[in-house]
Amino acid sequence: MSLSSSSSKTLRKLEVVTPVPADIDIANSVEPFHISEIAKELNLSSNHYDLYGKYKAKVLLSVIEELESRENGYYVVVGGITPTPLGEGKSTTVVGLCQALGAYLDKKVVTCLRQPSQGPTFGIKGGAAGGGYSQVIPMDEFNLHLTGDIHAITAANNLLAAAIDTRIFHEASQSDKALLNRLCPLKKGKRSVADVMFKRLKKLGISKTNPDEFTPEEVTKFVRLDIDPETITWRRVMDVNDRFLRKITIGQGPDEKGMVRETGFDISVASEIMAVLALTTSLSDMRERLGNMVIGNSKAGNPITADDLGVGGALTVLMKDAINPTLMQTLEGTPVLVHAGPFANIAHGNSSIVADKIALKLVGPGGFVVTEAGFGADIGTEKFMNIKCRYSGLNPQCAVIVATIRALKMHGGGPEVVAGKPLDQAYTSENVALVEAGCVNLARHISNTRAYGVNVVVAVNMFSTDSEAELNAVKSAALAAGAFDAVVCTHHAHGGNGAVDLGIAVQKACENVTEPLKFLYPLDISIKEKIEAIARSYGASGVEYSEQAEKQIEMYTKQGFSSLPICMAKTQYSFSDIPSKKGAPSGFVLPIRDIRASIGAGFIYPLVGTMSTMPGLPTRPCFFDIDVDTTTGKVLGLS
Repeated sequence: MSLSSSSSKTLRKLEVVTPVPADIDIANSVEPFHISEIAKELNLSSNHYDLYGKYKAKVLLSVIEELESRENGYYVVVGGITPTPLGEGKSTTVVGLCQALGAYLDKKVVTCLRQPSQGPTFGIKGGAAGGGYSQVIPMDEFNLHLTGDIHAITAANNLLAAAIDTRIFHEASQSDKALLNRLCPLKKGKRSVADVMFKRLKKLGISKTNPDEFTPEEVTKFVRLDIDPETITWRRVMDVNDRFLRKITIGQGPDEKGMVRETGFDISVASEIMAVLALTTSLSDMRERLGNMVIGNSKAGNPITADDLGVGGALTVLMKDAINPTLMQTLEGTPVLVHAGPFANIAHGNSSIVADKIALKLVGPGGFVVTEAGFGADIGTEKFMNIKCRYSGLNPQCAVIVATIRALKMHGGGPEVVAGKPLDQAYTSENVALVEAGCVNLARHISNTRAYGVNVVVAVNMFSTDSEAELNAVKSAALAAGAFDAVVCTHHAHGGNGAVDLGIAVQKACENVTEPLKFLYPLDISIKEKIEAIARSYGASGVEYSEQAEKQIEMYTKQGFSSLPICMAKTQYSFSDIPSKKGAPSGFVLPIRDIRASIGAGFIYPLVGTMSTMPGLPTRPCFFDIDVDTTTGKVLGLS
């Protein structure tokens, strides 16, 4: 593979207009480069990727192996302050920063982003390709099917769900002998065990490999998973917001012999398979993680895995193409790797490890890889550091925290911000005191993030109603709180040109990092001690566990899962468990309602309050505005 550097030919200078047009109109006004041109700029040859049309390609994992000896580039994560329901523009900032680094500062750069769910695209939030003049294109392809990864996850997830209920059904209606005859059928007069079942034999302590030699007790242990329906945590998924599937009853058909149970659907990106995809490091690692996913317990209290059901290999086959990240481009022609899109509450809310690893090798020394962490830095950046970086072994040099005057005024005591309703005048007129009061939220995020050993740069995402005095107040507060730098950005209105100062600040921050990565907690302490370490970073004085949470902690510890990292599932709208507590609350007791585990992905997730894993549609969903121009075939109305 050629590693020679070449002067960039695919960069595009934008012609910006004021006021900023709709996102889809900007995206449709730019003709993307053929994706092979973007790949060429990264020194990728045609055998390093598979084309998916003209503007997308799957980059193969073999690139990591071929460039194994090459030094990594700089690694930057973008988080944010505690957001308003409107969002503060993290994705837009990631794209704008990368456009600045690549198109204006002549740096090798790759943007690494999560793939968005189609649920919010057609629901209330809209797409996630960035916005204004800082977007990933084609934005309709980015926000819709992309290269089918989420569909693959949906198929794999639901295959496992079908395997669970089918196994319960067959065990209830067959004798041990009948089960053995069907699980290990005679072929040419001999009975054998499928390769996927050897793992279960070892788990059961059965050393024999010929089923005909099993004792009656061993036959029973082998053929009966004896799944306790009350413990099943695996639910079916689909990539649509549909509140009426949150709770359903299955098994009502006449052929299911009355095997009825309550379950429900989650949205596809909430599937543990999505979290596995994001945290895997290779195809073999993904196979192991998928097989290790725990779907519930036996009636004896033992964890039941996908491999116990014999389906781990089939899940990997469905996911074998999804493991390769998708190459796309920004409006200004800089490369983007889109891969995985796990929830940021019940999962870790970051794009994939393999995309970051590929990108860091492709940009090489002096280049930049910029990725986004979902929600505020208390959630997304914390999980990036303590979960993603633990599994990847990668060390970031800089963390960007995105802030807006609007959000800081809210944290300073401003009126409630509600999606779909006009902003109160407090947010559109100058009020420096309100901004300064809200900077306590920013200061805590800076302090927490600096504790990981990275330099922190604050990006103030500027709106037209922000005054110079308000912007200066934020910059002063950020520096006083320990930020390496604080920069005002206008990338939404001006593309990469509006984030050049941010790019320069990030470069300096990366070049001047002096500490190694530090984790918030070690893995060898108890589940409770890890939870309490994270709670203290929120400002909590203690943690209160429900009876159910205590029971789950005891069970997971007994099952040998206590050494896993913690993935806190809590509201993104406050450091506390109560969304209305803005600013930087302290001295509160954090309640843990329940504790669950994603064993295949590799984390335990405490539930702080109630988390919805299947969004609903609003009265007027985004789909009202979405259509297609039947003359040109272009998508209209995506936001």
